Amino acid sequence: ADAQFFYRGDLKESGDARLEKLKGVLFQAKLGTMYEKVMRIRDVAAFIAGAVDGGELAKDVDRTAVLAKTDLVSEMVGEFPKLQGIMGRVYAAVSGEVDPVAMGVEEHYRPTHSGGKLPDTLTGAVVAIADKIDSICGCFSVGLIPTGASDPYALRRQGIGIVQIMLDKGFTFSLRALIRKSASLFGGDRVEKTVDEVYEFLKSRMVNLLSEEGYPKDVIQSVLDVSVDHVPDAWNRVKALASLKKDADFEPLAAAFKRVVNILRKAGHEGKADVDEGLFEHESEKTLLAACRRIQQKTAEDMDKGEFEQALRDIAGIRPQVDAFFDDVMVMVEDAKIRDNRLALLSQVAALFEDFADFSKIST
Repeated sequence: ADAQFFYRGDLKESGDARLEKLKGVLFQAKLGTMYEKVMRIRDVAAFIAGAVDGGELAKDVDRTAVLAKTDLVSEMVGEFPKLQGIMGRVYAAVSGEVDPVAMGVEEHYRPTHSGGKLPDTLTGAVVAIADKIDSICGCFSVGLIPTGASDPYALRRQGIGIVQIMLDKGFTFSLRALIRKSASLFGGDRVEKTVDEVYEFLKSRMVNLLSEEGYPKDVIQSVLDVSVDHVPDAWNRVKALASLKKDADFEPLAAAFKRVVNILRKAGHEGKADVDEGLFEHESEKTLLAACRRIQQKTAEDMDKGEFEQALRDIAGIRPQVDAFFDDVMVMVEDAKIRDNRLALLSQVAALFEDFADFSKIST
């Protein structure tokens, strides 16, 4: 009877009227009201929707973001807090909102616990990410960073939720761009510091998730240290490298790639440089450059098709030419032009795998 009374009372008030009431509800002392949080969520959700699809999705996402927190000031949720999100969906549906909006209002809280259900709708997924990244960037921007034992705002769970949703939906937009968008809404002079801290924080969540899935730690580290900016790509690269590592001839391959990286680092040679074929003194230099160009084209085609394991196996196919090069050629010769040209050639080899993994981190 009490629930029915609260429900009927709530139906007399629109979602937009409840939105105004959020101006009187504190989100966090240093981060303002729930109304201000909703406005930030709208901004970030619009950014995500544009990266994912745009069009009709953007309109539904904006409405979902507007209504997402309005049931917090309803009488029903005031009396039965566990119904937050659920009542938001019910009230949105009753007031005539389209299904993706009504469902998105409930789903934006997901996952609510470790291993919990993820959003089914795109609207729910987009607003869930926007809500969670807002909480994380907001807390980090005012120094409320989780410690070993303390995580009062459940930021670790929310970080894992972001990663899981991006994986589940195949969202490949830039993670760093998402963080920067959210962090910039808090202003101040530490936006870039917040971006770097949150990026590392989410990277740590990925390390934990991949470890739980049973991937070798050195493989995870070598891949994630290169980039975690496109979340599904990071998973695909880890899977591909873990598969390749099981091959019998992986150790000499990793040793050859490590040698390339170490020579370039010791020489202070950074980035991919142009090679002058006129300075070649050995046939193996010419052969290596030709192999580089052929494999570069093939791996680009593989990656476009999402065939990460095939791309890595194509890259691995350059090992005979690398071995022959090291057998025939002294890289660090006295002649500066020839030395720099050989370093440039090795930089072309390194460019094949440097976006995939840091082979120097692989234990062999």
